[in-house]
Amino acid sequence: MTAAVFRHSLRVTYSLCTIGNHIYYSRYLDLLEAARGEFFRHFGTTFLQLQEQGVIFPVIECNLRYRGAARYDDLLTIEIWLTELGRVRHTFNYRVLNHEGRELVEGTTVHACTGLDDKPRRLPEGLAAALQPYVHTAAA
Repeated sequence: MTAAVFRHSLRVTYSLCTIGNHIYYSRYLDLLEAARGEFFRHFGTTFLQLQEQGVIFPVIECNLRYRGAARYDDLLTIEIWLTELGRVRHTFNYRVLNHEGRELVEGTTVHACTGLDDKPRRLPEGLAAALQPYVHTAAA
């Protein structure tokens, strides 16, 4: 059985772009955050709802590899899946594609599940179950 991939589409706004008409490099992290928020919303919850339950997911590591430039008004698709889903630590992987399906950016963000007190806590059971179909494992 093939693991699932979540896809989120968005159009590049002028505010994301430099004077050279390409997305400023660090703004890709904002796009990944927006897509990850929609991914969680897909499961029926928001980051705010989780925060109100005392659960947050701070980023503890991130990496981006740039392969091409997105420009103002481009329609992008951001693909999301996981490669690690532990009790506390989980790793999201991303691909940012243009409207032709060309990969512009690939990235990862590693998160810890913590309480508002910054102490590690176990990923909520229902959320872990919802995320499980999106976990991709390395071929043996």
